[in-house]
Amino acid sequence: MTHPETKARAGGVVPAACSTPSAPGTAALDMKSALAGLMTDLTTFRAGISTQLKAQEEKLNMLDRKTALAARPTLSAATDLDLSHKQAFGGYLRNGDDDGLRDLDLESKSMSTAMDADGGYLVDPQTSGAIQSVLRSNASIRAISTVVNVESNSYDVLVDHSELGYTWTNETSSLTETTTPVISRIPIPLHELSALPKASQRLLDDSAFDIESWLASRIADKFARAEASAFISGDGLDKPRGFLSHPQVDNASWAWGSLGYVASGQSGDFSSTAPSDPIIELVYALDAQYRANASFVMNSKTAGAVRKMKDADGRFLWADGLAAGEPARLMGYPVLIAEQMPDIAADSAAIAFGDFAAGYTIAERPDLRVLRDPFSAKPHVLFYATKRVGGDVSDFAAIKLLKFSAS
Repeated sequence: MTHPETKARAGGVVPAACSTPSAPGTAALDMKSALAGLMTDLTTFRAGISTQLKAQEEKLNMLDRKTALAARPTLSAATDLDLSHKQAFGGYLRNGDDDGLRDLDLESKSMSTAMDADGGYLVDPQTSGAIQSVLRSNASIRAISTVVNVESNSYDVLVDHSELGYTWTNETSSLTETTTPVISRIPIPLHELSALPKASQRLLDDSAFDIESWLASRIADKFARAEASAFISGDGLDKPRGFLSHPQVDNASWAWGSLGYVASGQSGDFSSTAPSDPIIELVYALDAQYRANASFVMNSKTAGAVRKMKDADGRFLWADGLAAGEPARLMGYPVLIAEQMPDIAADSAAIAFGDFAAGYTIAERPDLRVLRDPFSAKPHVLFYATKRVGGDVSDFAAIKLLKFSAS
């Protein structure tokens, strides 16, 4: 039996679908037209998205300006969490109610509110931030030293202060063992710094009184002055060891473990013949590797005497900062005015010069703890605030002193 399609083809009849094949250029034109349409659609879509993004950006800018003008609080989950911590901490300071602190979710806090072994609570992030900002803005060598946060009771600095031995050789000479560098370990123990301000319960009950700001300012003032003094002249007994408490030797005979000094040429004053020469000698007593990041440290009385000095050509050695907040410069190096530095007197080291970022290290625990005591000083309430901090010289070659002595 013959299939109908076979008969149709045998009779010369071809199906309509295959009767006229497309011309070779027609498919290419159709494809080109389709691609052009697609590109047009994509361009239109992109333009629409750009317009929408620009409109949203303008709305956000308008909202930001309105928020800034109205001084509205920032809208964020982190701020809400911090505010709840602040409110709970404020309630604890005012009336001793620690239920709010106990009920806070510890895992959602940026700072733990867990009770310390001694019974204190961590200060809320806002108050702690205010205290730290005052500490850093105070005129202290903290501003130019290395500050590290630690979780232990001490911090060790490892210093390589010896040279590696070497020899010149040729192809046939035998190699001999050279000297090995010596690494020194400088431990910096942390000491407890405390403050004990008080306030009457009636003052705490006054809702108009900003207890957090008051507590921050009182603690910051005490801590800043105590730290600044200890970092310069502390004896290391239950406090940080200041750099001036280390042995001081003439820079010509300097050795590790002591600070080298340059004599002013006259006891208790600058030399009457060439008063600026000791300052120049002090600068170049410091190795070149430290001079690039070096600073002068002195108090206001010493600065008043130094800024009158001129070089041989009549130009002042002292130059005030040109921009706001820029420190004054002495011989091109910044000057830190630290009031805890000694005055000019016989055998006093009233001026220090060095790279304090390399020469002095401050180690501290980042937390500040407060314990409320309503019983010891009735009708007042005591606030026992503590933090742990330590400091010591970490590189004895990085700091030089100007000693006001004849030799």
